[in-house]
Amino acid sequence: MPFRRLGPSGLRVPVFSLGGWLTLGGTVVGDPVKEIIKIAFENGCNMFDTAETYAKGKSESEMGRAIKELGLRRSDLVITTKLFWGTKSGPNAAGLSRKHIIEGMQASLQRLQMDYVDVIFAHRPDPHVPMEEVVRAFNYVIDKGWAFYWATSDWSAREIEEAYHVASVLGLIAPIAEQCAHNLFNREKPEKEYAPLYKKYNIGTTVWSPLAGGLLTGKYNDGIPADSRLANHGDEFKSAVESLQKEEGLTKIRKVKELTKLAEGELNCKVTHLALAWLARNPNTSTVILGASKPEQVIDNLKAIEVIPKLTPEIMAKIEAILDNKPTPVPTHGRPPLDPFGRL
Repeated sequence: MPFRRLGPSGLRVPVFSLGGWLTLGGTVVGDPVKEIIKIAFENGCNMFDTAETYAKGKSESEMGRAIKELGLRRSDLVITTKLFWGTKSGPNAAGLSRKHIIEGMQASLQRLQMDYVDVIFAHRPDPHVPMEEVVRAFNYVIDKGWAFYWATSDWSAREIEEAYHVASVLGLIAPIAEQCAHNLFNREKPEKEYAPLYKKYNIGTTVWSPLAGGLLTGKYNDGIPADSRLANHGDEFKSAVESLQKEEGLTKIRKVKELTKLAEGELNCKVTHLALAWLARNPNTSTVILGASKPEQVIDNLKAIEVIPKLTPEIMAKIEAILDNKPTPVPTHGRPPLDPFGRL
């Protein structure tokens, strides 16, 4: 398993990590959770991501229980969780107020049966809370030893920039990563909007939805299987299901079929492995979060590691030709390009 730094920090994370969204504590409970975590850890995947809202807290509970029963040494693991929606109702039971960040953090640790997490994410931005309060609260969590770092998830570049500005002015710790949706069909935000942040702050991404809800596995090429994610989580993927019946969805399916031919014909792998390797090849990707409902899915997805070095410039060009969705560059308003060998 290759390891990378998480953004500008010294924390090393595996290129592929395991997430609990929709599966661990949701559709998968009990011993199967333990089996999935065990096989992931044995194959070098030592980072596990969850959130307070996943399965209304059960994801954290199941993950913590499994890790404890497996007897895994805490220092060998990278545990990340996220705060925003909470698990209960009430005017202060969600969001990024100092109250919810502190109380939510304590509740998450209790469910995980741990003294600390490695990274705590702000699961969404909160326009109703001053950014200074948010930054100070996450710094308090770090000062208390409940987390080593903090990060953002699905924030805009402007909001991340504001957090850095507040942290700089007050001499506080800034976020080190952004957890965003990034895949072959979702590129604009992680590849264009965040581009200045990569250069200026060296943040990294912890990518979720790397397979576009399963679309990039090819399983939806001929309809929606009864045991698929889109079928079992209709509320979360309602728009995705509807899009498959429209021109946009049909175009994506056509591209998946073309990518499948490329993967099988020239790389001797599945389109799933190509999609995951393509993300991992991006230098701004710190880790790609995998989802799994069975141990064998973890094993299969990790075969993408072997495909990463096969993605030569020629293969990448062929992928781009099939996708035809590369974000347009920032306009230069007619100015000629700079010397590529100089400092850009």
